[in-house]
Amino acid sequence: MNRCLVTGGAGFIGSNIVGLLMARGHDVTVLDNLSSGYRHSVLQSPKVRFVHGDIRDDAALDETVAGADTIFHLAASVGNARSIANPVEDSEVNVLGTVRVLEAARRHGVRKLVYSSSAGIFGELKTLPIAESHPVEPDTPYGASKLAAEKLCLAYGKLYPIECVCLRYFNVYGIHQRYDAYGNVIPIFVHLALRGEALTIHGDGEQTRDFVDVRDVAEANYGAAQHRGVRGAFNIASGSRVTINHLVQLIQQSFGAELHVTHGPPRAGDVRHSLASIDAARAAFGFEPRVELESGLRAYVAWARQELA
Repeated sequence: MNRCLVTGGAGFIGSNIVGLLMARGHDVTVLDNLSSGYRHSVLQSPKVRFVHGDIRDDAALDETVAGADTIFHLAASVGNARSIANPVEDSEVNVLGTVRVLEAARRHGVRKLVYSSSAGIFGELKTLPIAESHPVEPDTPYGASKLAAEKLCLAYGKLYPIECVCLRYFNVYGIHQRYDAYGNVIPIFVHLALRGEALTIHGDGEQTRDFVDVRDVAEANYGAAQHRGVRGAFNIASGSRVTINHLVQLIQQSFGAELHVTHGPPRAGDVRHSLASIDAARAAFGFEPRVELESGLRAYVAWARQELA
């Protein structure tokens, strides 16, 4: 791996992957339409080539894929609630956009493609912990579109000499993650806390989530790309879970202050419990999460105080 393209590289997870690639001496091109990303997140190094464009534009893809040996495909319309509100856009970006990325990879002889998938493909969980063999019955357009894109990547990996790896992220949090009303509970809660507003827990707060720090996710992408012969779909998570009520307690500890908390009705499309098995990723490319939730939250709150306040 030398020359890399990161689609969606100005976004939360993408910018962390770009930073890791740059630190390890790789040539990096970023393709991003800045619909949710931030250009300054990836322009801290003059060695990053940034192209303002969309994965639904074949010309932009040809410009950025040419010469790349590895693609990290993160550009997406993200989130269950957003997909329910905008199902057509969700599929246009996540399904048709991924087909265009795969076609560009085929045209230009890309060796490896690492696709950012989601635990949303599973739907309501039947067994815990969740292995890759768990039934996939998504409950939202987002889960369905990410599953369709996964299947497309794996099919292209069978048809053409592209090693395709799909990484199924659970609840990712960390630096560069900004507030999004459709997004992850951690930036929502931290944003509200910074503004002195109440944190609203949907439901009783005893639902559980498997949170993984974005630095571990970046390492997972790097490991999957570096290991020759690795193909298929893998869970990327911490392999542990906490309740939302306990998460609020940890956020309060990170702020060093009591926060006002309220409760609201459960959100449509949310699963009750989540916990991943990460044994397959550990065996295939040595994935090992290293950032504990408490320390990860402290780092994120410190970043958010500086960047978002």
